[in-house]
Amino acid sequence: MRKLVHVTGARPNFPKAAPVLEALHGRVEQVLVHTGQHYDDRLSRVFFDELGLPEPDLDLGVGSGSHAGQTAAVMTGLEKVFLEHEPDLVVVYGDINSTLAAALVAAKLLVPVAHVEAGLRSFDMTMPEEVNRRVTDQLSDLLLVTSADAVGHLAREGVPADRIHFVGNPMIDTLLKHLDRFDEAAARATHGLDGDYLVATLHRPSNVDDPAAVERLVAVLHRAAERVPLVVPLHPRGRDRLQKAGLHASSAVKILDPLPYTSFLALVRGASAVLTDSGGVQEEAAVLGVPCLTMRPNTERPVTITHGTNRLVTPDEVPAALDEVLARPRAPRPAPLGQRPPLWDGAAGPRIAEAILTYLGTPQALRDHANLPRGRGASRAPRGWGIA
Repeated sequence: MRKLVHVTGARPNFPKAAPVLEALHGRVEQVLVHTGQHYDDRLSRVFFDELGLPEPDLDLGVGSGSHAGQTAAVMTGLEKVFLEHEPDLVVVYGDINSTLAAALVAAKLLVPVAHVEAGLRSFDMTMPEEVNRRVTDQLSDLLLVTSADAVGHLAREGVPADRIHFVGNPMIDTLLKHLDRFDEAAARATHGLDGDYLVATLHRPSNVDDPAAVERLVAVLHRAAERVPLVVPLHPRGRDRLQKAGLHASSAVKILDPLPYTSFLALVRGASAVLTDSGGVQEEAAVLGVPCLTMRPNTERPVTITHGTNRLVTPDEVPAALDEVLARPRAPRPAPLGQRPPLWDGAAGPRIAEAILTYLGTPQALRDHANLPRGRGASRAPRGWGIA
C-alpha cells in the first residue's frame, strides 16, 4: 500500500485537509503531521475535534518565530519525518511557511509533492504567502487547483498541463458538511447580539504591522461600528497593536478571543457583512452568501469577486461600501450552487483523492519515484528547471 504524509500547520490547513484524508481513508497509508506553526489550541487543536480529523501522528511543535526561523525549524523536523517514513507522496496545503518548508525538504529528498490549492496568485511579492505559493508550485509534481484562473497562472509559468488538476475547493467540502452546525441564533445569544452586526478579522502585515496603518484601521472600524455593532475575533497576530491603538475604546466594538471553527462560521453566517484580510474568509463568505469587504489592494482569490460576494476596498472606501451593502436586501444563505464558483460543490476531496491515486498508479510516476536516489544528501532539479 502506498504511503502519504500530509503536512498541516495552521488554522487554514485543517478544513482543507479533512476531506482529503477522509476520501483517501483505507486506500493508502496516511501519516498526518502537524508542524505546530499555529501553537494556540484555539487555532489548531480544537479543529481536530470539530472536523473529525484524526489525531496527528506527529506534532513538531515549532511554535512562532521569524519567517526564516520558523521555516528552518519545520524543515529540520520534517527531514527526520520523511527519512523515517519514506513516503511515496507528500501532500501540502495552502501557502503557509510549513507548506513551503515541506515542499523544500521533499524536493531535496526526491519525494514527490502534491500541492492542494496550487496556482493562486496575488502578484504581490510583499506578501510572504505569495513567495510560499510560487516556490511550492515550482517544486510540486501534482498541482491541485481550486479555480480556473489558477490553471491559467500555472500554465503561464510553464507547468505541464498533465500535472495540473482542477478539483475544486476542499475547504468548501468542510463548510458544506458542517453547515447545519453553524447556528446563527446560538451565536447571537452567546455574544449578546440583537439585530444586524458585522464581523471583522484582520491580521495581515500590511494592516497590522505599521503603527500608522493600525491607527487608520482602528478609526475605520470605529466608523463601521457607528453604523452596525462590530464583533472582532482577534487573531494573536496584531492583537496587541490593535488594542494599543484603541480598538476597544468604542462600546459598539465587541472583542473576542479566537473562536472554534463552527462558532466562528455561525457568527459569520448571521452577519450583515464581513470585513477581512483573510483569504479563507473570502471563500467562506462567498459560499455562505455573506457580503465580504476585503481590506487589501489585491486578492489571490478573484473568483470570490466574479462568482461570490467579495469586494476589494481601501480603508477609506469602507464606510461607503458598507452603506451600500447594508441598503441591499439580504441574499439567500448559503448561496445557491449556481452562484458559487465552479466545482465548489462539496466533492473536491474525492476528486483530489482520485487525482492522487491516479498519479501514484501511473507507470511514469512510479518509475521516476523508484529510480531516483533517496535519503541524506540526495538532491534533484524539479522537472522543467535547467541545471548549469
